[in-house]
Amino acid sequence: MKVVCSELNLKQIADSGQCFRMSELTEPDALGASAGDGASGSDAYEIISRDRRVIARQLPDGIELDCSPEEYEAVWRTYFDMDTDYASIIASVDPSDKYLTGVAQAGHGIRILNQDLWEMIVTFLISQQNNIPRIHKCIENICRTYGQHVEIGGDFFAFPTPGSLAALGEDDLMPCNLGYRSKYVVRAARAVVSGELDLDALRRLDYPGSREMLLKVYGIGQKVADCVCLFALHHLEAFPIDTHIRQVLEREYGTEYSDAFPFSRYHDHLGVLQQYMFYGELTPSPAFARK
Repeated sequence: MKVVCSELNLKQIADSGQCFRMSELTEPDALGASAGDGASGSDAYEIISRDRRVIARQLPDGIELDCSPEEYEAVWRTYFDMDTDYASIIASVDPSDKYLTGVAQAGHGIRILNQDLWEMIVTFLISQQNNIPRIHKCIENICRTYGQHVEIGGDFFAFPTPGSLAALGEDDLMPCNLGYRSKYVVRAARAVVSGELDLDALRRLDYPGSREMLLKVYGIGQKVADCVCLFALHHLEAFPIDTHIRQVLEREYGTEYSDAFPFSRYHDHLGVLQQYMFYGELTPSPAFARK
């Protein structure tokens, strides 16, 4: 089965700050990763989620996914958020907003992946006061140290389970370069294992409810909660504001951006626009001047 999607670019997704286990391999035209992640090659990609795989071929404009109909329905349709009309989201941007129109067009291959909830909780706990290369390295370190080796023809490790981290001391992840974030991750793992943080219940909540539950977890603030809501629970109305996004909002819409930015206009897909903005700031692209 082959599915073509014009609004899908794995390189843009890898650079958009929503996933941290996509990595380029040394072999050309191939990629792989463990437990729901991908990696980038040249023209052909192999995305691996546990024992499921899909071949993704880069087209002049978009991606062709090649897998069995069963695997597409079971994994990839949801993972790549294929039922959301991203072309319509881009078309909905106010054409008079030159900045937002520009970044949406430049990042048109970005989709919000449906990623593992526990992995996203840990990932964005680690992301605090951190940069993307260091986050990648931290995640790789804890996967190699505490994750299970995955037999998929390469040196890949699954993301560590809550149980594998809950018994650690609060500083035991510091050798994995987590620093003070070590205690956040260990306490979160303990909360999941004890049932204090019920991941199944969290998945059933709406955006306000899930955000409220996440904010009760030690180490999770508003930005981390919104990242988990967007990238794991797929609440597209979540709009994480970190340093980069705040600087963009102030630069393009003024210090009173809460009134100037059209949050209400885009309320049901704010998270998608956040990704276009984030990608536009971190990748080489023309400067977009708001007029």
